[in-house]
Amino acid sequence: MSEAFTRSASPADAGLGLLPSLDPLLREWLPRQRWFAGKGRPVTGFSLAAATELLPSESRLGLHHLLVRAHQPPVPGAAPQPGDCYQLLIGAREALPPRLAPALIGHVEQGPLAGRTVYDALSDPRPADVLLEALRAQARIGGLRFERDPAQEIRPGLVPRPVTTEQSNSSVIYGDTFILKLLRRIVPGVNPDLELPLALAREHCPRVPAPTGWLRADLDGEPSVLAVLQPFVQGAADGWELALRELAKGEDFCAEARALGRATAEVHTALARALPTVTLGRAQLRLMVDGMVERLESAAQAVPVLRPYVPALRTAFTALSDLAEEGRTWVAQRVHGDLHLGQCLRSPDGEWSLIDFEGEPSKPLAERRLPQPTSRDVAGMLRSFDYAAHSAGPAAPGWAAACRAAFCTGYAQVSGEDPRTDPVLLRACETDKAIYEVVYEARHRPDWLTVPMAAIERYATPVEPF
Repeated sequence: MSEAFTRSASPADAGLGLLPSLDPLLREWLPRQRWFAGKGRPVTGFSLAAATELLPSESRLGLHHLLVRAHQPPVPGAAPQPGDCYQLLIGAREALPPRLAPALIGHVEQGPLAGRTVYDALSDPRPADVLLEALRAQARIGGLRFERDPAQEIRPGLVPRPVTTEQSNSSVIYGDTFILKLLRRIVPGVNPDLELPLALAREHCPRVPAPTGWLRADLDGEPSVLAVLQPFVQGAADGWELALRELAKGEDFCAEARALGRATAEVHTALARALPTVTLGRAQLRLMVDGMVERLESAAQAVPVLRPYVPALRTAFTALSDLAEEGRTWVAQRVHGDLHLGQCLRSPDGEWSLIDFEGEPSKPLAERRLPQPTSRDVAGMLRSFDYAAHSAGPAAPGWAAACRAAFCTGYAQVSGEDPRTDPVLLRACETDKAIYEVVYEARHRPDWLTVPMAAIERYATPVEPF
């Protein structure tokens, strides 16, 4: 292990000839991955942002860490972009054992790995162990900086196992002690997925696991977060799976929804203590509403079925700007940014935790880090109850309504403010979220498009969400 940490090949040397040899394989493999953001457009080429050799190519198991830009034709009407940057952990073996068959990328015909089989190495215990050991040792390997909280111990020898459920990133669990999230789409700058949990740890907020370690590298001259290691909540139930299980049994979920509301309010309260808040007046609200209207119009161009609802949906946003014109103000702060049932864990003792503070990956990083009204997060969770109800069949809308009300009640018990007392703001945030969902489902899961479209029909009528 220590040999890998002392290797000092430059990124240019490590990547010399490697990317061209992988190019035809990556063009086939990368667009099939759940976390690939450019679906629907062909990959026209790749460029190398960084390459680091973690295990020697000539050994039985080679391991390469790559930051690769995927170049694609621009979206019609949009300005050309430099290409999304993806983090790849490429393993190389003479032959792939059957257990790693799902991770196959392909067989290399030329270049430094000619004759070898390459695969997504995060599914392999040995490469996953390399990452944990590097964090434990606070290693520097090429341009990679493995860092950790010195107050937390990382024991050696923890057995890794990959998380196989679909995610927008990739995760590995180490011995029921830690979980490592490897970010796939990398953007330069401060990532809220590390920034906010660190801020909450300083506030001793028990609702968010404190980061144990993290991986950084420079991208475009800016330090960028590549991975985050956090304590694993052993035996925890994913909020989405728990809700579906209770729905299938016909059980009430209101007590859990109320507890989730309290947990969310605790996180919001801690974030407001830890990081600056701002007041949104007329000018700031105008910018926020303009962004909502712009997203609506862009979504209608991308998903034609949305177009008949545009005039009615726009009123949800103009009603908010009308209040601002009358002198109404709102407080904005840092929020989770993509809150839903799948971002929540319930421990065996019944306590809820919030995870994954990356925000909506489709939004620019600077936008994800802006202070927002807390109703943004509330709207995300309310939409999630709606998703759960629709997934269980047409007989569950009453379940969703009860959960929505219970969540807001729990939130008010901690924050002192019930989100339902500001229905114009909440309706605008829910409408904006449903529009985002329409675009997402149309691109990635067309079979699910009916779920947000049912909400769109509801929000297009002049009634409040409660």
